[in-house]
Amino acid sequence: MVHLGPKAPQRRKGSFTDVPAALMSELKELETQFTVSGETLRKIVDHFVTELEKGLSKKGGNIPMIPGWVMEFPTGEETGDYIAIDLGGTNLRVVLVKLGGNRDFDTTQSKFPLPAHMRTATSKELWDFIADCLKKFYDEEYPEGVKEPLPLGFTFSYPASQNCITQGILQRWTKGWAIEGVEGQDVVPLLQEAIEKVQVPMKIVAVINDTTGTLVASRYCDPETKLGLIFGTGVNGAYYDVVQDIPKLENKLEADISGDSLMAINCEYGSFDNEKLILPRNKYDVMIDEESPRPGQQTFEKMNSGYYLGEILRLVLVDLAENKKVIFKDQDLTKLNQVYILDTSFPARIEEDPFENLSDVHEIFQSVLGIQTTVPERKVIRRIAEMIGNRSARLSVCGIAAICKKRGYTTAHCAADGSVYSKYPDFKKRAAQSLRDIFEWPDDVKEDPIMIVDAEDGSGVGAAVIAALTEKRLKQGKSVGIKGT
Repeated sequence: MVHLGPKAPQRRKGSFTDVPAALMSELKELETQFTVSGETLRKIVDHFVTELEKGLSKKGGNIPMIPGWVMEFPTGEETGDYIAIDLGGTNLRVVLVKLGGNRDFDTTQSKFPLPAHMRTATSKELWDFIADCLKKFYDEEYPEGVKEPLPLGFTFSYPASQNCITQGILQRWTKGWAIEGVEGQDVVPLLQEAIEKVQVPMKIVAVINDTTGTLVASRYCDPETKLGLIFGTGVNGAYYDVVQDIPKLENKLEADISGDSLMAINCEYGSFDNEKLILPRNKYDVMIDEESPRPGQQTFEKMNSGYYLGEILRLVLVDLAENKKVIFKDQDLTKLNQVYILDTSFPARIEEDPFENLSDVHEIFQSVLGIQTTVPERKVIRRIAEMIGNRSARLSVCGIAAICKKRGYTTAHCAADGSVYSKYPDFKKRAAQSLRDIFEWPDDVKEDPIMIVDAEDGSGVGAAVIAALTEKRLKQGKSVGIKGT
């Protein structure tokens, strides 16, 4: 996940009267490039709905709309010990979840930092690393051993095809990952083999996406939950659809799965608008895409997810300094020219500066980039950070609105997780306002009918609940996938 700093005190808004005219002119142009109106949001949502439906069709589309093979709501009465692992952006998280029934659970977890090179390591290095972490966790939590292998829920938060709940064939890496030899492979036997080599008694019983886990964990605690959402290193949404409304599953399911059965769908809508038809991309978005490991993919995600916000800011600053020559005159820009030197904590901390002269911003630029800034420059930089953060929040909720429109939801709790959602300044307020702009609710509505709420732990509790639901279904002799799996 993206690391963001703690929330700061209420910040003050300064005037721009001391900003030079040339710099002010560039700021106004940037306002135009990063502003997304309510009308534009509504057009994006309408196109989004068609893309969601296309993803469920037999032909498919840019948005994968992956069946998650979770085919019922949790009851809250699930019990047992489950291990859950989450391969995230910066850490591997291992969680022991004890489900006690009566919607009660207890968790114990450890985080293992991913080595800096892991995003481009070899396949063997990745699975061996995960297996070694599991062994350390197991030895700590179960010094006396176990009688039966522990069921393991594997949260694999990348686009993966699943013909059943115990399979995850990686379609493509996202979030900056590019390990060769994994795309097109089922990650379950790769990891299970590594686990067996270190002699840890665990068996993978469910592969889930963190967004699907967020949906299930939150539904476990709140029956009003309709969507699970991630706003962090990447962006994604999950919801329950009806099997008969998923054409690409037609004639593929076992007889015990009826048309009115539910199916959790992992949208993977970070790839929305890869065709570049509707999103208001600017030149910085084009640069982000062209310089990424996967040009032309994850178009939506590259405009609003935590992995890219700091880099968008860096590109704007480089443009203003080197091309427009309106900031950082006679400064050493060596560090500023380092790709991805600014993570998302950088614009977040800029926005959080509570001081009139933006002294925190001054210290951040000096310590991270070796650049001295003037007060007028800092005011403009803070405004740019606000524009980038606001656009991120406004675009992010388009997926929420599209799913609600597709399913006909007029009320919903949309359970959200991820560091951008939980820690980025004003994200929640901006996202709520954006939903109001999209749905055009009357001003006298006291409580938004569709609201974003804090999610339960999807990659931990969610993975455990899904593993429990899967075990129960298998014990009942019911299928958990496509015919023949």
